[in-house]
Amino acid sequence: MFKPSKRLGEVEEYYFSKKLREIKELNDNGKKIINLGIGSPDLPPAKEVVEELNRQSVFHQHHAYQSYSGIPELRQAFANWYKQYYNVNLNPDKEILPLIGSKEGIMHISMTYLDAEDEVLVPNPGYPAYRAVANLTGAKVVNYDLEESHQWLPNLEALAAQDLSKVKLMWVNYPNMPTGANGSKQFFEQLIRFAHDHRILICNDNPYSFVLNDERFSLLEVDGAKEIAIELNSLSKSHNMAGWRVGMMASDARYISDVLRFKSNMDSGMFKPVQLAATKALQLPQSWYDELNVIYKKRRQKIFLMMDVLQCQYDPNQVGMFVWAKVPSHYESGYQLADEILYQANVFITPGGIFGTNGDRYIRASLCNPEEVLNEAIDRVVKVMSTTV
Repeated sequence: MFKPSKRLGEVEEYYFSKKLREIKELNDNGKKIINLGIGSPDLPPAKEVVEELNRQSVFHQHHAYQSYSGIPELRQAFANWYKQYYNVNLNPDKEILPLIGSKEGIMHISMTYLDAEDEVLVPNPGYPAYRAVANLTGAKVVNYDLEESHQWLPNLEALAAQDLSKVKLMWVNYPNMPTGANGSKQFFEQLIRFAHDHRILICNDNPYSFVLNDERFSLLEVDGAKEIAIELNSLSKSHNMAGWRVGMMASDARYISDVLRFKSNMDSGMFKPVQLAATKALQLPQSWYDELNVIYKKRRQKIFLMMDVLQCQYDPNQVGMFVWAKVPSHYESGYQLADEILYQANVFITPGGIFGTNGDRYIRASLCNPEEVLNEAIDRVVKVMSTTV
Protein backbone atom coordinates (compact mmCIF):
# COMPACT_ATOMS: atom_id res chain seq x y z
CA MET A 1 0.00 0.00 0.00
CA PHE A 2 1.18 3.53 -0.81
CA LYS A 3 0.87 6.35 1.70
CA PRO A 4 -1.21 9.36 0.69
CA SER A 5 0.56 12.63 -0.07
CA LYS A 6 1.58 14.76 2.89
CA ARG A 7 -0.80 17.45 1.66
CA LEU A 8 -3.67 15.22 2.84
CA GLY A 9 -2.27 15.15 6.38
CA GLU A 10 -4.83 17.52 7.92
CA VAL A 11 -7.58 17.02 5.36
CA GLU A 12 -10.34 14.71 6.49
CA GLU A 13 -13.11 13.17 4.43
CA TYR A 14 -16.01 15.59 4.10
CA TYR A 15 -18.38 15.20 7.06
CA PHE A 16 -21.45 14.58 4.92
CA SER A 17 -19.64 11.97 2.87
CA LYS A 18 -19.09 9.93 6.03
CA LYS A 19 -22.50 10.67 7.54
CA LEU A 20 -24.39 9.63 4.41
CA ARG A 21 -22.69 6.23 4.59
CA GLU A 22 -23.86 5.86 8.19
CA ILE A 23 -27.39 6.91 7.25
CA LYS A 24 -27.40 4.35 4.42
CA GLU A 25 -26.41 1.64 6.90
CA LEU A 26 -29.20 2.72 9.26
CA ASN A 27 -31.68 2.66 6.38
CA ASP A 28 -30.45 -0.77 5.30
CA ASN A 29 -31.30 -1.90 8.84
CA GLY A 30 -34.85 -0.60 8.48
CA LYS A 31 -34.54 2.74 10.29
CA LYS A 32 -35.96 4.97 7.49
CA ILE A 33 -33.99 8.06 8.43
CA ILE A 34 -35.43 11.46 7.50
CA ASN A 35 -32.47 13.51 6.30
CA LEU A 36 -32.68 17.19 7.25
CA GLY A 37 -28.94 17.62 7.02
CA ILE A 38 -27.95 18.50 3.46
CA GLY A 39 -29.08 21.44 1.35
CA SER A 40 -29.70 19.51 -1.86
CA PRO A 41 -32.89 20.91 -3.44
CA ASP A 42 -35.59 18.29 -3.80
CA LEU A 43 -37.63 20.46 -6.19
CA PRO A 44 -36.98 20.20 -9.95
CA PRO A 45 -35.49 22.86 -12.20
CA ALA A 46 -37.90 24.87 -14.33
CA LYS A 47 -39.60 22.80 -17.02
CA GLU A 48 -38.19 24.93 -19.83
CA VAL A 49 -34.65 24.41 -18.53
CA VAL A 50 -34.97 20.62 -18.69
CA GLU A 51 -36.60 20.89 -22.10
CA GLU A 52 -33.68 22.99 -23.34
CA LEU A 53 -31.21 20.36 -22.13
CA ASN A 54 -33.12 17.64 -23.96
CA ARG A 55 -33.48 19.70 -27.13
CA GLN A 56 -29.81 20.63 -27.33
CA SER A 57 -28.54 17.14 -26.52
CA VAL A 58 -29.62 15.70 -29.89
CA PHE A 59 -27.14 17.81 -31.88
CA HIS A 60 -24.03 15.73 -32.42
CA GLN A 61 -21.71 18.76 -32.60
CA HIS A 62 -22.63 19.65 -29.01
CA HIS A 63 -20.87 16.53 -27.71
CA ALA A 64 -17.41 17.83 -28.58
CA TYR A 65 -14.95 19.49 -26.19
CA GLN A 66 -16.02 23.00 -25.22
CA SER A 67 -14.15 26.19 -24.41
CA TYR A 68 -12.39 26.32 -21.04
CA SER A 69 -13.96 29.72 -20.42
CA GLY A 70 -17.56 28.71 -21.20
CA ILE A 71 -19.75 29.47 -24.19
CA PRO A 72 -20.49 33.14 -24.98
CA GLU A 73 -24.24 32.66 -24.44
CA LEU A 74 -23.72 31.52 -20.84
CA ARG A 75 -21.26 34.29 -19.98
CA GLN A 76 -23.66 36.87 -21.39
CA ALA A 77 -26.56 35.35 -19.44
CA PHE A 78 -24.55 35.59 -16.22
CA ALA A 79 -23.72 39.23 -17.01
CA ASN A 80 -27.38 40.04 -17.63
CA TRP A 81 -28.37 38.23 -14.41
CA TYR A 82 -25.89 40.22 -12.34
CA LYS A 83 -27.05 43.47 -13.88
CA GLN A 84 -30.75 42.70 -13.34
CA TYR A 85 -30.60 41.38 -9.79
CA TYR A 86 -27.42 42.86 -8.27
CA ASN A 87 -26.99 46.02 -10.35
CA VAL A 88 -23.42 44.96 -11.17
CA ASN A 89 -21.91 45.54 -14.61
CA LEU A 90 -19.70 42.67 -15.79
CA ASN A 91 -17.89 42.27 -19.07
CA PRO A 92 -19.01 38.81 -20.24
CA ASP A 93 -15.80 38.22 -22.19
CA LYS A 94 -13.32 39.27 -19.51
CA GLU A 95 -14.92 39.34 -16.06
CA ILE A 96 -16.89 36.08 -15.89
CA LEU A 97 -15.64 32.50 -15.72
CA PRO A 98 -18.24 29.67 -15.70
CA LEU A 99 -17.36 26.85 -13.32
CA ILE A 100 -18.38 23.28 -12.62
CA GLY A 101 -20.15 24.52 -9.49
CA SER A 102 -18.83 27.20 -7.16
CA LYS A 103 -17.13 24.58 -4.97
CA GLU A 104 -14.73 24.07 -7.86
CA GLY A 105 -14.00 27.77 -7.69
CA ILE A 106 -12.89 27.50 -4.07
CA MET A 107 -10.23 25.03 -5.13
CA HIS A 108 -9.18 26.93 -8.24
CA ILE A 109 -8.85 30.30 -6.48
CA SER A 110 -6.90 28.77 -3.61
CA MET A 111 -4.52 26.83 -5.85
CA THR A 112 -4.01 29.89 -8.04
CA TYR A 113 -3.06 32.34 -5.28
CA LEU A 114 -1.89 30.51 -2.16
CA ASP A 115 1.62 29.37 -1.33
CA ALA A 116 2.84 27.52 1.75
CA GLU A 117 4.07 30.72 3.41
CA ASP A 118 0.70 32.47 3.00
CA GLU A 119 -2.11 32.74 5.54
CA VAL A 120 -5.85 32.47 4.84
CA LEU A 121 -8.64 34.02 6.90
CA VAL A 122 -11.40 31.43 7.31
CA PRO A 123 -14.72 32.04 9.12
CA ASN A 124 -15.59 30.12 12.29
CA PRO A 125 -18.27 28.85 11.79
CA GLY A 126 -17.98 28.48 8.05
CA TYR A 127 -18.20 26.15 5.08
CA PRO A 128 -15.65 23.34 5.75
CA ALA A 129 -14.31 23.46 2.18
CA TYR A 130 -12.53 26.78 2.84
CA ARG A 131 -10.38 25.18 5.51
CA ALA A 132 -9.88 21.89 3.67
CA VAL A 133 -8.71 23.53 0.47
CA ALA A 134 -6.37 25.89 2.34
CA ASN A 135 -4.80 22.84 3.96
CA LEU A 136 -4.36 21.21 0.56
CA THR A 137 -2.40 24.24 -0.65
CA GLY A 138 -0.13 24.12 2.38
CA ALA A 139 -1.15 27.62 3.47
CA LYS A 140 -1.84 28.38 7.13
CA VAL A 141 -5.48 28.70 8.21
CA VAL A 142 -6.21 31.67 10.47
CA ASN A 143 -9.68 31.50 11.97
CA TYR A 144 -11.75 34.62 12.43
CA ASP A 145 -14.77 34.54 14.71
CA LEU A 146 -18.38 34.91 13.68
CA GLU A 147 -20.60 35.29 16.72
CA GLU A 148 -24.30 35.75 17.31
CA SER A 149 -23.61 38.83 19.45
CA HIS A 150 -22.07 40.49 16.37
CA GLN A 151 -24.85 39.42 13.96
CA TRP A 152 -22.53 36.70 12.60
CA LEU A 153 -20.39 39.34 10.87
CA PRO A 154 -16.59 39.52 11.21
CA ASN A 155 -15.26 42.10 13.63
CA LEU A 156 -13.07 43.96 11.18
CA GLU A 157 -11.65 46.27 13.86
CA ALA A 158 -10.44 43.29 15.88
CA LEU A 159 -8.99 41.70 12.76
CA ALA A 160 -7.18 44.91 11.84
CA ALA A 161 -5.46 44.86 15.24
CA GLN A 162 -3.86 41.49 14.41
CA ASP A 163 -0.72 40.87 12.40
CA LEU A 164 -2.13 40.41 8.90
CA SER A 165 1.17 40.78 7.05
CA LYS A 166 1.11 37.19 5.77
CA VAL A 167 -2.62 37.02 5.03
CA LYS A 168 -3.23 36.82 1.29
CA LEU A 169 -6.84 35.71 1.05
CA MET A 170 -10.03 35.98 3.14
CA TRP A 171 -13.15 33.87 2.67
CA VAL A 172 -16.53 35.44 3.34
CA ASN A 173 -19.97 34.00 2.61
CA TYR A 174 -23.04 36.24 2.60
CA PRO A 175 -25.84 35.39 2.81
CA ASN A 176 -24.07 33.22 5.34
CA MET A 177 -24.10 29.48 5.59
CA PRO A 178 -24.59 28.03 8.17
CA THR A 179 -25.94 30.95 10.24
CA GLY A 180 -28.45 32.46 7.79
CA ALA A 181 -27.13 35.99 8.40
CA ASN A 182 -27.43 38.35 5.46
CA GLY A 183 -24.86 40.85 4.30
CA SER A 184 -25.51 44.54 3.69
CA LYS A 185 -24.18 47.24 1.41
CA GLN A 186 -22.67 49.00 4.44
CA PHE A 187 -20.84 45.87 5.61
CA PHE A 188 -19.53 45.15 2.11
CA GLU A 189 -18.23 48.71 1.85
CA GLN A 190 -16.39 48.27 5.16
CA LEU A 191 -15.02 44.92 3.98
CA ILE A 192 -13.63 46.37 0.74
CA ARG A 193 -11.96 49.23 2.66
CA PHE A 194 -10.45 46.63 4.99
CA ALA A 195 -9.20 44.64 1.99
CA HIS A 196 -7.56 47.67 0.39
CA ASP A 197 -5.99 48.77 3.68
CA HIS A 198 -4.40 45.37 4.30
CA ARG A 199 -3.91 44.16 0.71
CA ILE A 200 -6.01 41.04 1.18
CA LEU A 201 -7.90 39.32 -1.63
CA ILE A 202 -11.54 38.93 -0.52
CA CYS A 203 -13.54 36.00 -1.89
CA ASN A 204 -17.31 36.12 -1.35
CA ASP A 205 -19.12 32.81 -1.83
CA ASN A 206 -22.67 33.87 -2.76
CA PRO A 207 -24.99 30.95 -3.70
CA TYR A 208 -27.86 31.68 -1.26
CA SER A 209 -28.98 35.21 -2.10
CA PHE A 210 -32.18 34.14 -3.89
CA VAL A 211 -33.53 31.86 -1.14
CA LEU A 212 -35.93 33.50 1.36
CA ASN A 213 -34.09 36.77 0.96
CA ASP A 214 -35.74 40.10 0.16
CA GLU A 215 -32.41 41.97 -0.01
CA ARG A 216 -29.90 40.64 -2.51
CA PHE A 217 -26.36 41.94 -2.39
CA SER A 218 -23.19 41.34 -4.34
CA LEU A 219 -19.79 42.29 -3.00
CA LEU A 220 -19.02 43.57 -6.49
CA GLU A 221 -21.62 46.33 -6.08
CA VAL A 222 -19.07 48.27 -4.02
CA ASP A 223 -16.86 50.77 -5.85
CA GLY A 224 -13.34 49.41 -6.14
CA ALA A 225 -14.38 45.84 -5.29
CA LYS A 226 -13.18 44.25 -8.53
CA GLU A 227 -9.68 45.49 -7.82
CA ILE A 228 -9.39 43.32 -4.72
CA ALA A 229 -12.34 40.91 -4.58
CA ILE A 230 -13.74 37.83 -6.30
CA GLU A 231 -17.31 36.58 -6.09
CA LEU A 232 -18.54 33.04 -6.62
CA ASN A 233 -22.13 32.22 -7.47
CA SER A 234 -24.09 29.12 -8.40
CA LEU A 235 -27.31 27.79 -9.91
CA SER A 236 -27.44 24.92 -7.40
CA LYS A 237 -29.74 26.57 -4.84
CA SER A 238 -31.36 29.38 -6.80
CA HIS A 239 -32.45 27.19 -9.72
CA ASN A 240 -32.65 23.68 -8.20
CA MET A 241 -29.69 22.56 -10.31
CA ALA A 242 -27.28 21.19 -7.69
CA GLY A 243 -26.44 18.06 -9.67
CA TRP A 244 -25.91 19.98 -12.90
CA ARG A 245 -22.74 21.60 -11.48
CA VAL A 246 -23.02 25.09 -12.92
CA GLY A 247 -21.45 28.03 -11.16
CA MET A 248 -19.40 31.12 -11.94
CA MET A 249 -16.61 33.37 -10.81
CA ALA A 250 -16.81 37.12 -11.35
CA SER A 251 -14.07 39.72 -10.90
CA ASP A 252 -11.55 41.86 -12.69
CA ALA A 253 -10.14 40.39 -15.92
CA ARG A 254 -6.73 39.88 -14.28
CA TYR A 255 -8.15 37.49 -11.68
CA ILE A 256 -10.21 35.65 -14.29
CA SER A 257 -7.10 35.18 -16.41
CA ASP A 258 -5.03 33.95 -13.45
CA VAL A 259 -7.60 31.38 -12.35
CA LEU A 260 -8.15 30.21 -15.93
CA ARG A 261 -4.44 29.34 -16.14
CA PHE A 262 -4.97 26.85 -13.31
CA LYS A 263 -8.45 25.69 -14.28
CA SER A 264 -7.49 24.91 -17.88
CA ASN A 265 -4.99 22.36 -16.58
CA MET A 266 -7.58 20.70 -14.34
CA ASP A 267 -10.69 20.19 -16.50
CA SER A 268 -12.33 20.86 -19.82
CA GLY A 269 -15.41 22.90 -20.65
CA MET A 270 -18.88 21.86 -19.49
CA PHE A 271 -21.21 19.84 -21.75
CA LYS A 272 -22.63 22.44 -24.14
CA PRO A 273 -26.32 21.44 -23.68
CA VAL A 274 -25.87 21.97 -19.91
CA GLN A 275 -24.47 25.43 -20.58
CA LEU A 276 -27.34 26.28 -22.93
CA ALA A 277 -29.88 25.02 -20.40
CA ALA A 278 -28.16 27.09 -17.70
CA THR A 279 -28.47 30.09 -20.01
CA LYS A 280 -32.21 29.44 -20.15
CA ALA A 281 -32.32 29.18 -16.33
CA LEU A 282 -30.68 32.57 -15.93
CA GLN A 283 -33.41 34.09 -18.10
CA LEU A 284 -36.26 32.93 -15.86
CA PRO A 285 -38.54 35.73 -14.61
CA GLN A 286 -38.78 37.02 -11.05
CA SER A 287 -41.89 34.85 -10.61
CA TRP A 288 -39.66 31.73 -10.64
CA TYR A 289 -37.88 32.85 -7.47
CA ASP A 290 -41.12 34.10 -5.90
CA GLU A 291 -42.90 30.77 -6.36
CA LEU A 292 -39.92 28.85 -5.04
CA ASN A 293 -39.77 31.01 -1.94
CA VAL A 294 -43.48 30.50 -1.21
CA ILE A 295 -42.67 26.81 -0.83
CA TYR A 296 -39.55 27.41 1.24
CA LYS A 297 -41.36 29.84 3.52
CA LYS A 298 -43.95 27.20 4.42
CA ARG A 299 -41.22 24.64 5.01
CA ARG A 300 -39.27 27.04 7.20
CA GLN A 301 -42.31 27.45 9.44
CA LYS A 302 -42.33 23.67 9.89
CA ILE A 303 -38.66 23.68 10.85
CA PHE A 304 -39.28 26.56 13.24
CA LEU A 305 -41.99 24.42 14.85
CA MET A 306 -39.52 21.56 15.21
CA MET A 307 -37.00 23.89 16.82
CA ASP A 308 -39.68 25.04 19.25
CA VAL A 309 -40.30 21.41 20.21
CA LEU A 310 -36.55 20.99 20.75
CA GLN A 311 -36.52 24.21 22.83
CA CYS A 312 -33.90 25.70 20.50
CA GLN A 313 -33.53 29.44 19.94
CA TYR A 314 -33.39 30.88 16.42
CA ASP A 315 -33.60 34.13 14.49
CA PRO A 316 -36.90 34.17 12.53
CA ASN A 317 -35.37 36.64 10.07
CA GLN A 318 -32.52 34.42 8.91
CA VAL A 319 -32.26 33.76 5.17
CA GLY A 320 -31.18 30.89 2.96
CA MET A 321 -31.93 27.20 2.68
CA PHE A 322 -31.44 26.21 6.33
CA VAL A 323 -32.53 27.04 9.85
CA TRP A 324 -29.70 27.70 12.32
CA ALA A 325 -30.65 27.33 15.98
CA LYS A 326 -29.00 27.34 19.40
CA VAL A 327 -29.52 24.23 21.51
CA PRO A 328 -30.82 24.36 25.11
CA SER A 329 -28.29 24.73 27.90
CA HIS A 330 -28.87 21.21 29.25
CA TYR A 331 -27.18 19.76 26.15
CA GLU A 332 -23.40 19.71 26.10
CA SER A 333 -23.36 20.61 22.41
CA GLY A 334 -25.25 20.46 19.15
CA TYR A 335 -23.60 17.09 18.57
CA GLN A 336 -25.38 15.63 21.60
CA LEU A 337 -28.80 16.83 20.48
CA ALA A 338 -28.20 15.80 16.87
CA ASP A 339 -27.20 12.28 17.95
CA GLU A 340 -30.21 12.01 20.25
CA ILE A 341 -32.58 12.91 17.44
CA LEU A 342 -30.82 10.68 14.92
CA TYR A 343 -30.70 7.53 17.03
CA GLN A 344 -34.00 7.95 18.88
CA ALA A 345 -36.21 9.73 16.35
CA ASN A 346 -34.53 8.61 13.10
CA VAL A 347 -34.18 12.24 12.02
CA PHE A 348 -30.80 13.59 10.91
CA ILE A 349 -30.03 17.22 11.78
CA THR A 350 -26.56 18.68 11.25
CA PRO A 351 -24.54 19.56 14.37
CA GLY A 352 -23.23 23.10 14.07
CA GLY A 353 -19.79 22.09 15.33
CA ILE A 354 -18.84 20.66 11.93
CA PHE A 355 -18.61 24.27 10.74
CA GLY A 356 -16.19 25.30 13.50
CA THR A 357 -15.98 25.63 17.27
CA ASN A 358 -18.26 28.69 17.29
CA GLY A 359 -20.98 26.42 16.01
CA ASP A 360 -20.66 23.87 18.82
CA ARG A 361 -23.85 24.98 20.58
CA TYR A 362 -25.95 25.08 17.41
CA ILE A 363 -27.71 22.78 14.98
CA ARG A 364 -28.71 23.29 11.36
CA ALA A 365 -31.74 21.86 9.55
CA SER A 366 -32.36 21.89 5.80
CA LEU A 367 -35.54 23.03 4.05
CA CYS A 368 -35.08 20.50 1.24
CA ASN A 369 -37.95 18.12 2.07
CA PRO A 370 -41.69 18.26 1.29
CA GLU A 371 -44.06 19.44 4.01
CA GLU A 372 -45.44 15.94 4.57
CA VAL A 373 -41.91 14.67 5.30
CA LEU A 374 -41.31 17.57 7.67
CA ASN A 375 -44.60 16.81 9.43
CA GLU A 376 -43.44 13.22 9.92
CA ALA A 377 -40.11 14.46 11.27
CA ILE A 378 -41.91 16.75 13.72
CA ASP A 379 -44.12 13.89 14.91
CA ARG A 380 -41.07 11.71 15.53
CA VAL A 381 -39.27 14.47 17.44
CA VAL A 382 -42.39 15.21 19.54
CA LYS A 383 -42.56 11.54 20.59
CA VAL A 384 -38.90 11.48 21.59
CA MET A 385 -39.05 14.75 23.49
CA SER A 386 -42.21 13.74 25.34
CA THR A 387 -40.44 10.68 26.70
CA THR A 388 -37.34 12.60 27.79
CA VAL A 389 -39.08 15.42 29.66
